[in-house]
Parts: sequence; structure tokens; C-alpha cells
Amino acid sequence: VSPFKVCTRVDDMKDDNKDDGISAAPMIFAPKSEGEFEKLSTAFEEYWNWNLYLFPMWCIGVPIRYLFLFPCRLAVLIIGFFMFFVAFTLVHFSLKDGPKRRRMERSLTEFLCAVFVASWTGVIRYHGTRPSNRMSSANKVFVANHTSMIDFIILQQVCGHAVIMQKHSGWVGLMQGTIMESIGCIQFNRTEAKDRATVAARLKEHVASRDKNPLLIFPEGTCVNNEYCVMFKKGAFDLGATVYPIAIKYNKIFVDAYWNSKRQSFSQHLLRLMTSWAVMCDVWYLDPQDKLPEESSAAFAERVQKMICDKAGIKVVPWDGMLKYYRPRPNLTEKRREEFAKNVSAMLDESESLSPKA
Repeated sequence: VSPFKVCTRVDDMKDDNKDDGISAAPMIFAPKSEGEFEKLSTAFEEYWNWNLYLFPMWCIGVPIRYLFLFPCRLAVLIIGFFMFFVAFTLVHFSLKDGPKRRRMERSLTEFLCAVFVASWTGVIRYHGTRPSNRMSSANKVFVANHTSMIDFIILQQVCGHAVIMQKHSGWVGLMQGTIMESIGCIQFNRTEAKDRATVAARLKEHVASRDKNPLLIFPEGTCVNNEYCVMFKKGAFDLGATVYPIAIKYNKIFVDAYWNSKRQSFSQHLLRLMTSWAVMCDVWYLDPQDKLPEESSAAFAERVQKMICDKAGIKVVPWDGMLKYYRPRPNLTEKRREEFAKNVSAMLDESESLSPKA
């Protein structure tokens, strides 16, 4: 049995209503060192330009990217932002809150996301059946692997989604509190324990409604470098809704789209994308999945995660993404390991008692 499967079985033994953010499994199989976990947040860059015949071409490309492409892209972004701001302000303050205003605000948000993608010269290839704004959002939830905040932008330009997102400061926080709030996005703060109960209640209310935008969740809860995929939180799989998996894979030939929020701001991340040749990405919309009879939420999450990782060609690791921000106390980790050892010992004893004796 693989460590991830064992973790899932032990996690199933816990109270399904208890979710403290860091489950027993990741503590048991937590990385032995910071360096081991660091590989999940390391940008994988192939320095193809460092050879005798390509380096001169790279040197020629630098002024083209920074002195020609970047100003053009910045102009596109500023003009697009201005057009969006004027139209959004008129719609938001001239129309009463209702289906028509929400529909127009969603369309304007999709336009803004398309402007962002154009500012990177995004080459995005979509595969499978794309969601439509005409489809009912009731009893549906979209889930995807998470590399950067631009994941949402890439998906949003196709179909308006309401996303679960971490609160940010600065201009990103301003957009969250105005534009994102208008399309039904749900904000949370991972440092506030009380936010989890509030978000859980809002998720159930959102999924039950037919008038709101389809819900988009990134179950990893953090950005990972698109080479690995950490454990999916089971909250998205506890809603009793049909899950629509989305696999996202970036081509790193021109730029690595991974955003390490601990090391750079989102503005710096955008600058890096806008000064590259292009952002290349494949998006696969996979077949919808329903929870099977007798299947636990953790097992359902694992099954959907495997579908996404197999399609995107990324590796599953049995770690909780929250370990990127918090390290569990040693005594708590040891206590969980002892509980795990007892459970494994009991399963082995049971297996030996059931096996035929020679």
C-alpha cells in the first residue's frame, strides 16, 4: 500500500467534521527537512540560452522583450483596464442589483482577464468541453491544481467563476473587495480559524443556488510549482455536488509561471510574465465526477487528484500544503505518529489473524 493510500485510510478514521487545516497524514509523512519540502516551491528553469551559439541570440532578445514587447503589453493592459473600469463603474452604479447586472459584471470580468492574458502574449490551449455561462451553477463545483493566481485568470476568461481565494493586500486586495466581490468570490484568511466555518457555510449556500456563478476551488490551498501536487483538502468534496476536474500544465520554455508568494509580490510576478516571450499553457476540462457509494470524502478527493495529475503529468506527494506556511509542533507530530503506528499495527494484526496458517 502506498503511503498516500495509508494516509487516506487513517484520515478516514478521524471525525469527518473535524478539519484543523493540518491533518494527521501530512504530519506523519511530513518532509524530514525544510529543503525536502522546498522542492515544491522551487522554480524549475532550464537555462537553454547558456551555450555558445544561443547566448548571442538571447542577448539580442533582451532589449526586444524589455524595450519593445513590454511597453506594448503595458499599453494594452492600461487601455484594457481603463475600458473595464469605465464600463464596470457605469454598470455597477446605474443598474439595480439583479440577474442583468450580475451577468454584465461577469462578462466585463471575463474581458479584463482576457486583457491580462493578452498582456503576457498568452498561448492557451483548451481541451475538452468548456463550461458555459448558460449552464446552471447549482450542485456543481470546479476544482483545479494550483500554480499561480493567473490560474484563475486563465479559467475566468472562458467562463465566469466565483473562486475561493486568500485575502491579499495592496491593489490585489482592492480588486478582491470590489470586482471579485461582485461576481460572488469568497475570501478567507488562512491565519483565522473562524474563517473556515464561515467559508464552509458560504460554500454550501453557493452550491445550492442557481443564480450564482459556478464555484471554482483550488483544493491544494497553496501554489505549487506545477511539477508536484500536494494533498487536496476535502472541503470541496464534502458539498454533495458534482465535481468538474480541471488540469492545468504550463510549458516553461519561455517563463516559469509558478508564483512563490513568499518571495515575490504579485506585481513582480506579473512583471516577469510581461517581460517574457510568451506564457504557454494547456488546460484540460475532464469528465465530471460524482462521489461513489461508500466512498469517503478523502478517497473522492484522492481519486479526482489522481485524474488531474495523470492528465497534467505532475507528481502526487502526500504532504499538506499548509506546511508551506506552518510547521507543526514536534510533540504534536510525535503524538500523531504514535496514533498512526497503533492503527497500522492493528491492521497488520488483523491481517495476520485472517490469513490461513501454513
